[in-house]
Amino acid sequence: MALTKKGSRRIVVDGVEYRWHVSRKHLCCDYEGSTLGYVAEDATRPGTTLVVETGRPAVLYPDMVPTEVILPREVAAGIRAARSKGWTPSSNGSPFKLHLSAA
Repeated sequence: MALTKKGSRRIVVDGVEYRWHVSRKHLCCDYEGSTLGYVAEDATRPGTTLVVETGRPAVLYPDMVPTEVILPREVAAGIRAARSKGWTPSSNGSPFKLHLSAA
């Protein structure tokens, strides 16, 4: 399933263009134990989606605005880590899940 352009951001990692956005799934209903996460895919040939759990808690204010952010350099590092672990973004398949340490 391809990411929509609306609400997603473009990032180029090692000469390849990707689209990514913060995963709202982790900020919805389970306030206890929620973690920050994001989703990424190849921008030109969407295939297998990358789903990254950062391991950092999603601390929310009452108005549902996260107090932590995910920076583009973190997304680039996650994409590189997933590629080294076998993620092939242009091939079809189930989402590739990557769990990162909070440290």
